[in-house]
Amino acid sequence: MAAITTLLPAWSPSLTHPVATFGSAGQSCCPTLGSGAIPTSKDHTPSRSGASRTITRTARDCTRTGDQITARIGIQGRVIAGPAGAPSTLEIPLRVAVVQGGVQEKTIATKAYRTTVSMSEDGSVPFALVAEDLVYPVPPGAAGDSYIFYIGFDPQALKPEPKPKLTKKK
Repeated sequence: MAAITTLLPAWSPSLTHPVATFGSAGQSCCPTLGSGAIPTSKDHTPSRSGASRTITRTARDCTRTGDQITARIGIQGRVIAGPAGAPSTLEIPLRVAVVQGGVQEKTIATKAYRTTVSMSEDGSVPFALVAEDLVYPVPPGAAGDSYIFYIGFDPQALKPEPKPKLTKKK
């Protein structure tokens, strides 16, 4: 498996280090990676899925194009089989969110991703994903200083996309 530094060469071990800047004040266009997590449901516990999942390393890289920012988020983790074992393949549902921090947090953009791992005999398998298509608007003024990336497991991402409702024409 490729290291996250290979997947995102601009990775810096300092989570607050700006990867790209813009504007006269040199504002960072790439939010820091938050220490919080996106909540998971009870269906995501090791006893039900047969495995425990953890995110071990993250990185980010952002590119500004006009009034939009495209973020590449690298995620590495590990899946460990529980006492009951795990299926031979396991889907890992992940969500990346750009949030404006503060008393009333505001979600700016969010996107679900999936990756699949094949479990090994020893029951411990690494996984990696680079989400390359998270796009959000350039923050106005100093608002970008409070933007944070949150990365977490999202079991809702495994559900199929709802079909659009058809309206009857009269």
